[in-house]
Amino acid sequence: MDETENTSLGLGLEAPPPKGAQEAAPYRVLARKYRPSDFTGLIGQEALVRTLSNAFATGRIAHAFMLTGVRGVGKTTTARIIARALNCIGPDGRRSAPTIHPCGVCEPCVAIAESRHVDVQEMDAASRTGIDDIREIIEGVRYAPASARYKVYIIDEVHMLSKQAFNGLLKTLEEPPPHVKFVFATTEIRKVPVTVLSRCQRFDLRRVETPELVAHLRAISATENVNVEDGALALIARAAEGSVRDALSLLDQAIAHGDGGAIAADGVRAMLGLADRGRVLDLFEKLLGGQIADALGDLSALYDRGADPLAVMQDLLETTHFLTRLKVAPGAEGFFDGGSAEARRAADMAAKLSVPTLSRAWQMLLKGLFEVRDATRPIQAAEMAMIRLAYAADLPPTDKLVRDLLDGESPAQRAAAPASLSSGASARVSLRTGESAASAQRVPQPTAEIQNAPMLRSLEDIAALAATKGAQVFKVHVENDMHLVRLEPGQIEFRPGPRAPRSLSGDLAQKLKEWTGARWVVTVAREGGAPTLAEQKRAASAAKLESVMQEPMVRAVLDRFPGAEIVAVRDKADAPEPSEDA
Repeated sequence: MDETENTSLGLGLEAPPPKGAQEAAPYRVLARKYRPSDFTGLIGQEALVRTLSNAFATGRIAHAFMLTGVRGVGKTTTARIIARALNCIGPDGRRSAPTIHPCGVCEPCVAIAESRHVDVQEMDAASRTGIDDIREIIEGVRYAPASARYKVYIIDEVHMLSKQAFNGLLKTLEEPPPHVKFVFATTEIRKVPVTVLSRCQRFDLRRVETPELVAHLRAISATENVNVEDGALALIARAAEGSVRDALSLLDQAIAHGDGGAIAADGVRAMLGLADRGRVLDLFEKLLGGQIADALGDLSALYDRGADPLAVMQDLLETTHFLTRLKVAPGAEGFFDGGSAEARRAADMAAKLSVPTLSRAWQMLLKGLFEVRDATRPIQAAEMAMIRLAYAADLPPTDKLVRDLLDGESPAQRAAAPASLSSGASARVSLRTGESAASAQRVPQPTAEIQNAPMLRSLEDIAALAATKGAQVFKVHVENDMHLVRLEPGQIEFRPGPRAPRSLSGDLAQKLKEWTGARWVVTVAREGGAPTLAEQKRAASAAKLESVMQEPMVRAVLDRFPGAEIVAVRDKADAPEPSEDA
C-alpha cells in the first residue's frame, strides 16, 4: 500500500485491501480495518493532536505519556501512532528525527502497525500485574534499541498494576535513558498513583460528539458501498455513547443485519432493542397524565416488538433530562434531534411541566432503572415503576408540602381540595388540555355538617373526645403541645409547642373529621395562644398549694416541723370514703 492509497479516503485511515485480496483474506471487522494510522484519522481529539504536533515540531517530546478516557476513543491507537511517529524513517529511509506525520510505509511503521517490532513492546497490565513483569522492563531499558530510534514501552490498562509494580517503576519512570519512551493507557485514571501521574504527560481523550461520529460512520459506509440512512447512523452513534470502536462494531452488526440491503432506522432500532423516540414521548406523556392503562399498553407493545425494558427506562430518563434542560435552558439539544417534530413536541411539553414535577419523575425513574436492571423479570419491574410514577403525578411537590405545613394547611385539607388545585393535577391538566391550574386556593367555610357534629367548645372537650376514642397518644399532644388561639364550629387555630410533632395539625384535622363527621379548618399560628392544658393544670395546682400553705394551721405545722413539705392537696369531694373497718 503506497502513501497515495493511504490518504485517498480523506480520513487518515488504512484503505481496504484490493478486491481479490479481500476475498482471499479472512474478514476484518470495521473497527480493525479503519483504525487510524496517523493523527489525521484520530477524530475528536484536537487538543491531543495539537499538543503533540507542537511538541514534535519543537523537539520537546516527553519521556512518558499517560492516555486516559472511556473505552473505544483511541488510547491504544494513539499509543501506536506515537511509537510510529518516534521511529518513522520515511519512505526513502533517510528521516533522522521524529515526525508527527509517520509515512506508514517504512519498515518501522509497518512493523509497529503489525505489533511485531522488537523495540516497541506492548504489555497488557491486566494479565501482567506483578513486580516481576516490571522488573523485565527495568532490565530492558538499560540496552539501546536494536534497530529503531527509540525503545517504546506501551502498557495498556496500567491501573491494573500492583502497588509493588508501581513502586518498582517509579525510579526508571522518573529518569529513563534518553532512548526510552513510555506510553501508558488506562480507563481508570483515579486508580493510578499520583506519584506515577506526576512523572507523565497526561492526555484525556474525550468522547466523540454524536454529529462528528455520524459523519465518520457515513464516510466509512460510503467506502464500504453500504447504503445507511442518516437516522440509522444517528441511532448507532447515540448507542455508542462517544466510543468510535463501539460505533464501528454496531455498524458492522447493522450491515450484517441488513443482509446487503439498505439499512433503515427501524432495522437498527429493532437490532438495538430501542423504542421509537415518538413512542417514548407518548409513553412519558401518558405516565404524567395518569393514563396508566394506556401507558402499560404502550409498554407491552414496545416489549412485544423487541424493545428491552431497561432500554425503555433509559429512554424515559433521557426524555426527562431533555425536558428539564429545555425548561431551565431553552434551546438545549440532546435526546431529540433539533428541529424534528419530536423535538418541537418535547419543547411544548416542557413548557407545561414544572421543574419539581420533572425532578420527581427523574428520581422515580432512576430508582426504577436499578430495579429493572436487577429484577429476574425486567418487564414486571418496569411496569411497577411506571405505575408508581403515574400515581405520583397527583402528589404535590415537597416544597409545597413544607409551605403548607408551615402555613397550617393539613393533609386532610389537601385531600379534600379540588384535584385541579394540586400541583400534580396541574401537570395532568396541562398535558391533556394545555390549560393552566388555579394559582390560589380558597379556604373552605364551615358547612351544615357541623350542626350534627359533637359540640367542641374547648381543648378539654377535644382531649376528652380523644380519650373516649382510645387515642391516648394524641390526647397527650393535645394537652401538652397546643396553645389554643381560636376555636369556632368547624375552625380551630393553635400555636404548636416546641416539642409538638410536625404532623400535629394534619393529625388534628384528620381525627376531628373522623370523630365529628365534618371537615375542620385547622390553622397554625406563629405566636400567641393560651397556655396548654398541662400548663393550666400545673398553674392551678401551684395556686391551690400556695393557698393551702397560707392557712394558719398549716403554717403552724410547717413552722413546728422544719423541713416538712406539702406533697399533695386533695379536695374533700375527691377523697375516698373511710371504710367501716377503719
